[in-house]
Amino acid sequence: MIFDTHAHYDDEAFDEDRDAVLGSLADGGVGLVVNICASKESLRKTEELTKKYPFMYGAVGIHPDYVGELDSGIMDELSQLADEEKIVAIGEIGLDYYWDIAPREVQRKWFEQQLSLALEKDLPVVIHSREATNETLEIIRRTYLESEGKLRGVIHCFSGSAEIAKEYTDMGFYIGVGGVVTFKNGKKLKEVVEALPLDKLVIETDCPYLAPVPYRGKRNDSTLLKLVIEEIAALRGMTAEEVERVTEENARRLYGLG
Repeated sequence: MIFDTHAHYDDEAFDEDRDAVLGSLADGGVGLVVNICASKESLRKTEELTKKYPFMYGAVGIHPDYVGELDSGIMDELSQLADEEKIVAIGEIGLDYYWDIAPREVQRKWFEQQLSLALEKDLPVVIHSREATNETLEIIRRTYLESEGKLRGVIHCFSGSAEIAKEYTDMGFYIGVGGVVTFKNGKKLKEVVEALPLDKLVIETDCPYLAPVPYRGKRNDSTLLKLVIEEIAALRGMTAEEVERVTEENARRLYGLG
């Protein structure tokens, strides 16, 4: 069974045919999906999706591009939503120094506060890090040590080196692998997939974005993860069936869905 650990089915790209797309996932071998929040508008949309679809779970958090809208009221809302049965993580949260939409000190403040919320709720975190590799790692490492190893989660859309990936997995984090692993310019991610134990990897779409080759540039959905699985299998000299099985087990552990 395919477990998509990171999707955005609340995105407007699915407004015209969301029910049809989600209704077709099972036929494509997809069994479970975690819908990940980004903005405050996505919080309630994700909650609604988790209630409508039995196979859908959610993560609640504010993406670094949107932390300028964060305040104590939204943090209270996050805290309340985090107590719901089908909310399984805090995310996506982190740092984005590529777009730099919010001031960096504001990004850091709310990143750390949302990490604290995850620890308070005993939930894993879904980490976004773009052009902020060193600072993200430093914050995660410090929080991990201060929490005596209780911080856990996944590094979404990982773009760093195999060495950085190992630093995360040594802290118990998983590495999210999506369509980029099929790209010609995805060499670094291919190296990570080859270097890490398979039990440290989970698969994700980030849909509607980052569709794998040969659909690159088109709308992504969870059924296309079969192409990511096939690429991981080829890189590791394994069968696709084994990669699918192990990454599902990893995702269940990550999100506590044993």
